[in-house]
Amino acid sequence: MDFRHHIPGGSPSSSSTTSSSSQNPSHRNGNQHHQNHNGSTAITTTNDNSTNNNNNNDPMHSWWESISKARSRIHLLSTLLPVPEPDSEDPNPISSLADSDAPARSLLSSLTAYTAVSSSLTSSPDSGSGEDSLCNWLYDTFLSSDPDLRLVVLAFIPLIAGLYLSRIHSLSSLTPSLAGFEAVLLALYSSETKSRAGKPIMISIPDLSQPSLYHSPRVSNSKKKPNSAKVNPNSGSQPSRPTVGILSPPLEPQTAIKSTKRATIVGVALDCYYKQISQMPSWSKLDFCKFAADWAGQDCACKSEFDQSSEITNFTDGIVEDGIDIEGNVVEEMKNLEIQDGDSDKVVARGTRILLPWELLQPILRILGHCLLGPLNSNDVKDTASTAVRCLYARASHDLVPQAILATRSLIQLDKRAREAAAMAAASTANTPGSNANTPSKAKKPEILLVSK
Repeated sequence: MDFRHHIPGGSPSSSSTTSSSSQNPSHRNGNQHHQNHNGSTAITTTNDNSTNNNNNNDPMHSWWESISKARSRIHLLSTLLPVPEPDSEDPNPISSLADSDAPARSLLSSLTAYTAVSSSLTSSPDSGSGEDSLCNWLYDTFLSSDPDLRLVVLAFIPLIAGLYLSRIHSLSSLTPSLAGFEAVLLALYSSETKSRAGKPIMISIPDLSQPSLYHSPRVSNSKKKPNSAKVNPNSGSQPSRPTVGILSPPLEPQTAIKSTKRATIVGVALDCYYKQISQMPSWSKLDFCKFAADWAGQDCACKSEFDQSSEITNFTDGIVEDGIDIEGNVVEEMKNLEIQDGDSDKVVARGTRILLPWELLQPILRILGHCLLGPLNSNDVKDTASTAVRCLYARASHDLVPQAILATRSLIQLDKRAREAAAMAAASTANTPGSNANTPSKAKKPEILLVSK
């Protein structure tokens, strides 16, 4: 598939449709001409799309159409991935996902499917090109109207963005065409541009120079004096007006990823991922945290600056472990981020150090904040996000970026407080009299056996 001529929102059959309708104007829009008895011409409009409208309004038809579309996409994906080994229990585990009641959701929550796609994109040197069948599948799947299928594509955005940015910055002169990755990222960017309709994202910031309502409460009308009708504009009783700030400027339509717009386009794609991050699987979040640590590329003592004066709490058991510093944990995490290169015995990192402008760093910190503080996230996601945030703090300290230093420091402090609270809760539970791991907290009810007469 040639992604250069496949622009999101385009209609390749629009020219043929226009020509056919112009050749027969009498049948345009379903209008039919009838001759009345008095010689006048009456136009009768027939709605040819009434059947389609009724089908669209039918919830059962829409549900079945969504199921059929998801099943066809899953069957197509199974043909693009390597054939599993014949000794495996399930001969085609990805194709079997189409038999569930919610195939798109099953595909989203399938670790086997995610691992297969990730392995194919990572190991193949030609992945991400314009002829890549997986990028073609991701592009067409996102353009579908099914929201569950779009969530499946969003789950692969950390992998696509990680491989794309790492290859662009590592071997810029030897990297083949990455039109496949760019087409998927541009599809998300075009969708977000259309939804914003050329308007910026605004936020209201309270004016801290004005006293709050709790410091200078408003006086009720019954207690006001007659002479107090005029209010001194310099007094503190004036209501504080919030300051309006621009969180994100208006997006301009883009048909290609230029070097000057690359950070903005990838940042918008990551922002789309952040909007649906509560529905993303844990392995997708783990991939993003590992790529964020690789993007920072700062393996120095700065990342453990906040952990030298206190012990590190492990989220896995909730107890402070003595004798383990952050350096050992970071080295172990960095080893997990490495993969074996099939062409040589050299161990290479999955990602590489890249440029981190604020347009790209802002959505990265948002996603890491959720991975670090989300109450429903697994312990592995929290630990990997903690490592990534500390690497980004070290990078920001060396690059002297004040806003990045402030944001990463805040996330590190919140991480430390969460770990300390978890350790205190575990310690209080362990020190409670009568509490034992082998002793149940509540007495079990006696079992009642029902015997038939």
